Amino acid sequence: MSLNRTEQRIFDYLQGHAEERQYWQSKVQSIAAALVDPHAAAHRLEAEFWHYYKERSAVVPAFRDAVAREGLGRTSMKNLAEHVLRLWVAPRPKKPASA
Repeated sequence: MSLNRTEQRIFDYLQGHAEERQYWQSKVQSIAAALVDPHAAAHRLEAEFWHYYKERSAVVPAFRDAVAREGLGRTSMKNLAEHVLRLWVAPRPKKPASA
């Protein structure tokens, strides 16, 4: 999975901050449970991650510095959303094939 710079920055930040990671793991798991369609879950998470990045760019130095250099133009968070769904959500059991 290839993440863009912004997605990678968020992922690295979450890996280095256990409380934030636990919050997001719980959020990802609850969204995945509520939305059976994995595409809908990824779409919802993509929007959530963008909102999070905008909010945290005012206080997290790594995000703030990046926004000062790169601006705050809308960036896709789809790959990050799909990546964390694969990492943090147990796969759904497949239905048995009918004979």
